[in-house]
Amino acid sequence: MRTEDDASHDEAQIRALIDARIRAVQAKDVAGALACVDLDMVLFDVVTPLAARGADAESARLEEWFASFDGPIGYEMRDLDIVTDETVAFSYGLNHYSGRTQAGALDMWVRATTGYQKSGGVWRIVHEHQSTPFDPSTGRPSLDLEP
Repeated sequence: MRTEDDASHDEAQIRALIDARIRAVQAKDVAGALACVDLDMVLFDVVTPLAARGADAESARLEEWFASFDGPIGYEMRDLDIVTDETVAFSYGLNHYSGRTQAGALDMWVRATTGYQKSGGVWRIVHEHQSTPFDPSTGRPSLDLEP
């Protein structure tokens, strides 16, 4: 039977994974960011394509994204909640990305939901979904929203 200590331990492991991933993104460290993902992960990102699968797709996306920045990447999470079971968990919250890109300043919040699976005692990201709300009257994303 799963105890409260088991749940707390799993949540702490997932928080450590999330913290490591944030540090890797801030450092533009593709290998560090990929250390947290399952080889067959599914990615629903805010940019095209509509969906991508696998660590190779995640690696290519990270390399492209990191290269688009002229300088550091600001990355923080807010309102993070984590729900765990014995081998499956998910987190959801708001992610803030900022910095100077080749296209100009970036300062946006996105909604983020991440799925995790535990195998061999290790949690890995198996699904990552980020989205922005949109204004139905214009069909354009609402990139200026803040929590």
